[in-house]
Amino acid sequence: MKKVELRRTLLQKRESLSVEEWRERSHGICSQLKKSAVFIQARTILAYFSFRQEPDLSPLFTDTSYNWAFPRCVGKSLVWHFWTPADPLHIGAYGIAEPHPYAPSVDPQEVDLILVPCVACNYQKYRLGYGGGYYDRLLSSPEWANKQTIGIVFDFAYLSQIPVESWDKPLQNIITENRRKL
Repeated sequence: MKKVELRRTLLQKRESLSVEEWRERSHGICSQLKKSAVFIQARTILAYFSFRQEPDLSPLFTDTSYNWAFPRCVGKSLVWHFWTPADPLHIGAYGIAEPHPYAPSVDPQEVDLILVPCVACNYQKYRLGYGGGYYDRLLSSPEWANKQTIGIVFDFAYLSQIPVESWDKPLQNIITENRRKL
């Protein structure tokens, strides 16, 4: 199946989840993350705000033992800012919640872990995203290339095969509501 077709099929399946099932699956992913040594040992974590029924990690964001940072889409890049639940959010260009542009920005040297949203992942730890290439560009840049990554995906989208291009970067870990592939 081609990327566009596979993406459309999986997004439809994800968006067809009932709110109860989406919350239950998201809770399972949060539970798996809390058991992950990579997550436990991190201090500064890049995360994302759930969009289009992506796995919701927001219950984790109140844990003040971590420094949380979130992206803003600026041109073709992701710019990362620290955020706490007391800080305001605004809606960015794609309809995604983002930190305020004046929130403190993140120095890549401070980052221990990147939680990467995925439409799908395969067993070789490659991801299928929305097609904008934001995370591929991020993970290809020297200051981010060696950071620990965990792909976040629902179990039904953890597949044996997905189309992979030469520019795609594998993740180091994958977590679904049912398993940790570390």
